[in-house]
Amino acid sequence: MPVDQSVRRMSAGKLKLEIHPNRQALGEAAARAAAGELLRLQATRDSIGVIFATGASQLATLDALTSIAGLPWDRVVGFHMDEYIGLDENHPASFRRYMREKLTNRVAMRAFHEVNGNAANVNAFSREYTHALEKADPALCLLGIGENGHLAFNDPGEADFFDPLTMKAVTLDDACRGQQVAEGWFGSRNEVPLQALTLTVPALMRVPKLIASVPGSRKAAIVRRTLEDPISTACPSTILRTHDDATIYLDAESAAELKDFAWPARLGD
Repeated sequence: MPVDQSVRRMSAGKLKLEIHPNRQALGEAAARAAAGELLRLQATRDSIGVIFATGASQLATLDALTSIAGLPWDRVVGFHMDEYIGLDENHPASFRRYMREKLTNRVAMRAFHEVNGNAANVNAFSREYTHALEKADPALCLLGIGENGHLAFNDPGEADFFDPLTMKAVTLDDACRGQQVAEGWFGSRNEVPLQALTLTVPALMRVPKLIASVPGSRKAAIVRRTLEDPISTACPSTILRTHDDATIYLDAESAAELKDFAWPARLGD
């Protein structure tokens, strides 16, 4: 099979990167990787635990993934990473609503565990969600990287690489809330909830295979920092460099600050 010359690959520590011409190609490539892993896992697992991310970065990936025929969705037990505390589940920015629209209404999964940000007792809910996640033993995680380097909603001030918890309530920082406004989920920072429930960094890092979709020019700076900054909670995404099987899928815009990379002349939208 001929090599696709429009795709470039590089690595930083253990972390692998693929740079694709545009957002659509990035999403299709990440989806193919996820599909291949699901097909591989069905040979050894009756039940396949998968964690999914939400947000603008995941749109092309989820659209492509749910369009691939023949995947063992009937074996998939799904989870998502986070949800705002106190936001109505039918709000346009609700991650429960997002997951229904982009995933669970499109494929017939064995089960999907929603994060209830309106639970009367968020600590009790977190314990229940932790139990379900541990029982499912997720083997695949689709994720993104925030503009401040957050993984799920583990912003720099909340991230703990040695967190004993699997899920916790966190306070969102100003950069995180600004990103939600910039992506069009809310009209202003004042509309963004101050708190959220999130899976912790160790909960994500325990998953054997990570596939990160990170498109767009707004992510260029954090992609560079993810590869170059010291590994610390000041930039939580730097921890990805220590994972045994993590790949970040970029487009030309999100890879724009990787100046040491030799770009082919035709790479672009």
